[in-house]
Amino acid sequence: MAGMTRRPDCYPDPSAVGPLPLLDVLTSPVPSGRFDSPVDHRHVLCLHLGEPVPVSYRAGRVERQGTRLHGQFCVVPAGSSTRWTLIAPATSLLLRLSPELLRESAAAMGSGDTALAPSIHLRDAQVERIGWMMQAEERERHPGGRLFADSLASALASRLLVLQTRRETPSPVRALPAWRLGRVIEYIEAHLDEDLGLPELAAVAGYSLSHFKPLFRQAAGMPAHRFVMERRVERARLRLQEGRLSLTAIASEAGFAHAGHMARCVRRVLGISPSQIVPTRP
Repeated sequence: MAGMTRRPDCYPDPSAVGPLPLLDVLTSPVPSGRFDSPVDHRHVLCLHLGEPVPVSYRAGRVERQGTRLHGQFCVVPAGSSTRWTLIAPATSLLLRLSPELLRESAAAMGSGDTALAPSIHLRDAQVERIGWMMQAEERERHPGGRLFADSLASALASRLLVLQTRRETPSPVRALPAWRLGRVIEYIEAHLDEDLGLPELAAVAGYSLSHFKPLFRQAAGMPAHRFVMERRVERARLRLQEGRLSLTAIASEAGFAHAGHMARCVRRVLGISPSQIVPTRP
């Protein structure tokens, strides 16, 4: 990238005054290019939404590269900034958490360590669920009220502390290189309507099956079969929103065995039925 982009308009103004909630949420378009995230006095978690996007991330002298996948998140500790380089626009779900709440949660758990480390490409089902619930609350104008949001904030603080105590500093686990992961993802997207197999994907990546499985899981944050299933669900969601094809045709295009199989997977991943995605006709 030739130069720095200006500070994205989507980022909340950290200088805003007034009482702040323990946890807030914002769905933010993130521009392509290179930029430094603004310094915030709260801990910021960025959950990636949508299609995979290759990125590089720099915090201090540490730089990492990889492909951001739907549901993965990064951690930007309070008072710090990270430099991002995106080769394509992306969308993030920003969760800002009160450091005071994290300290209180640590004290209640008997832990004295409340310093979050900057991290990228993390995956945790509980953090994801909290993010999706906060997003739903924001979209529906907070029907659960402050108590529900505060409960989610407390749950998020506790979960981050648990994840941090599990984190050790031995040699990093190897992951599939970003360019090989990108090749596999492109292949999956191009053959999503087929009965894909692990040996086939391993061959695309250029590894044996036994090496491919742990390398892919480390790079993508989930096993290959789960990744393929989520991509099938995303394809089905897009086709359902278009409202032009039958459920049977959509299931076939997305690689599901039949419409019933698609419905079960959509419910498992999105928590709603296919009929709830189809747009209502006037």
